[in-house]
Amino acid sequence: MDLLENLGFGLALGFSLTVPPGPMNAVIASAAARSSRAGTVMGLGAMSADLILAAVVFSLSATFDLRSLVRPVDALGAVALAYFGVRLLARRGSNDAVPPGDTRSFSQALALGLTNPFQIIWWFTAGLAFARLGGAVLLVGLFGAVATWVVVFPLAIHAGVRRYPGLERAIVLASGAILLVFAAYFALLAA
Repeated sequence: MDLLENLGFGLALGFSLTVPPGPMNAVIASAAARSSRAGTVMGLGAMSADLILAAVVFSLSATFDLRSLVRPVDALGAVALAYFGVRLLARRGSNDAVPPGDTRSFSQALALGLTNPFQIIWWFTAGLAFARLGGAVLLVGLFGAVATWVVVFPLAIHAGVRRYPGLERAIVLASGAILLVFAAYFALLAA
């Protein structure tokens, strides 16, 4: 592949990873219901987790069989997803939330991203293979798509909530439920 093909493939790959519903989009949507800035901060935490995971995978891949980590990752991820899901469902309203843009929002998303089995396993498998295939240019495209998503998605969610204020509670409840469903799924995989 040439430079533009690698970049385009990286962009397509990045959007294919960020757009589908999942644990990270659930917490980003929940934060964005309060403020687009809070959602973007959560997204930047998730993207930072991806950067850290990419660095870890590349540094360990030459010396360690990463497949042995799948079950422990599933178990740890189930616990983290359940914790964040219960916290979202227990939230009563915007006043219970972390203030928009607060460093705790970033830290929470970073922690969830670093324990999210989807992110970890993707980087330990497909991410490593794709990065070897397309190199740094593919990774630039991938992270360009992720950066675009963490800005555009919270803006869209927040615009919807401003137009339909009752949507905020529905987004929070749906986000919490999504996290609990994924927690149960990963607990079953770990068992």
